[in-house]
Amino acid sequence: MTALIIFWVMAAAGIFITIKYKKPLFLLSPFAAMAVYMVIAMAMVPLPFWETVQFVFSLK
Repeated sequence: MTALIIFWVMAAAGIFITIKYKKPLFLLSPFAAMAVYMVIAMAMVPLPFWETVQFVFSLK
């Protein structure tokens, strides 16, 4: 739940900063944070990292 709140705050801050400074690059910050969170979550699995990545992306 905490991660979800952090992502919502980052999204709102990204939108606010984009409007204020007129730089659309700030809209990528929530997506970058989600990617970093996904990598950290996969690194916490007690399997080798590459096997975990292959397993996650092989799910249908």
